[in-house]
Amino acid sequence: MIAYVFPGQGAQVVGMGKDFYEKSDISKKIFDKATELLGFDMAKLCFEENDDINITEYTQAALLTTSIAMLKVLEETGVKPDVCAGLSLGEYCAMTAAGVMDFEDAVKAVRQRGILMQEAVPNGIGAMSAIIGLDGQVIADICDKIDGVSVANYNCPGQIVITGKKEAVEEANVKLSEAGAKRCVMLNVSGPFHSAMLEEAGEELYKVLENVELHDFEIPYVTNVTAEYVTKENKDEIKEMLKRQVSSSVLWIQSVENMIDNGVDTFIEIGPGKTLTGFIKKIAKAVGKEVDTYNIEKYEDVAAVVAQIA
Repeated sequence: MIAYVFPGQGAQVVGMGKDFYEKSDISKKIFDKATELLGFDMAKLCFEENDDINITEYTQAALLTTSIAMLKVLEETGVKPDVCAGLSLGEYCAMTAAGVMDFEDAVKAVRQRGILMQEAVPNGIGAMSAIIGLDGQVIADICDKIDGVSVANYNCPGQIVITGKKEAVEEANVKLSEAGAKRCVMLNVSGPFHSAMLEEAGEELYKVLENVELHDFEIPYVTNVTAEYVTKENKDEIKEMLKRQVSSSVLWIQSVENMIDNGVDTFIEIGPGKTLTGFIKKIAKAVGKEVDTYNIEKYEDVAAVVAQIA
């Protein structure tokens, strides 16, 4: 069984998707459609040196556009996934790949999501930190005892991200180091993403999503909020979960474990970088399972991956 997985914010890099844009008409149409809908030059943002690509209100739309432009080329080969999933922002790519949401609606929604997340907390008030080499449950238990900090991302065994008020995150770093963490690395981010401080942003996002049409879909996707499969049978819960996703922990470890338990043995990461591929290998190893992992970030990767899985 095949899963398509999509990276989240942090994977962006100048030049991402450029070869797809130049070599595929369908990819070019995706970039051009994003430009038309959002009112700024998406190709220029993604391909030319600039500072905006790392600003949340632009990053999220840029990553979604790039991943979907790559996906469209893979779709042309006839390869179909059995399930889709994405890390944080990547969940919108997964929903688009699964047929839940049209690209046009998804790119407008994540543009607003990025703006709302960017504006939710003034710079310097919140923070995030990657905790290396400590059990996730230990981290969660310590964070539970400190007001204003929580787990943001369960990325993979040995790498958990915490989030919240800057002082609370710094206090947690000290306690987590004392508990045996190998390293606690403050992240260069513009806000305390996936923390309770973004609950209001989630409420505002819900108002945006109210106008988005969700389709019946045959391919399920896995939601970050519960790590469970979402199908057309529970379509009416999707917008509520997307609202919660902004301020909830990203259950990526649990999501991948669930997919493996459901028979997924092949993961194809679609988007810039190989971050999720690395996470998935560690998660599979921790549960004693063998999986095949591939990533598509260059145009020629599509043919190479299709040849290997055929």
